[in-house]
Amino acid sequence: MTYQKTEKAIASLTPEQYRVTQQNGTERPGTGEYLDNHAPGIYVDIVSGEPLFASSAKFDSGCGWPSFTKPIEPAHVNELRDDSHGMTRTEVRSAHGDSHLGHVFPDGPRETGGLRYCINSASLRFIHRDEMAAEGYGDYLTQVEDIS
Repeated sequence: MTYQKTEKAIASLTPEQYRVTQQNGTERPGTGEYLDNHAPGIYVDIVSGEPLFASSAKFDSGCGWPSFTKPIEPAHVNELRDDSHGMTRTEVRSAHGDSHLGHVFPDGPRETGGLRYCINSASLRFIHRDEMAAEGYGDYLTQVEDIS
């Protein structure tokens, strides 16, 4: 699969998705579509489709945004220094789509490496486990837990 940012993909974004991914915006806490999503599957970049996070790495951090312990493939996530808003943070961007996703913090669960990827729902598209193979993401099924 080829993951890339296209004019067509950008044109299909909602105003909120555009503001977050293309203008480094942030959703209001507690408002994101995927905050309380507990279904098995993966989260991909809304712009490029590159796989970013698996439901098996999602946890409830209480921060108001979907939180993950690690990316599916570290090569699909770029981490950049962000000195905006009078603080130093680590911004997370998709490698191929160059979408602003959110930030990563060192206050995640210790048993899984201590990281908390705090990600805007507006930068993501969720693909349910049952649809992953049909949408070309079958290689990632091993990273999705079985939930009965």
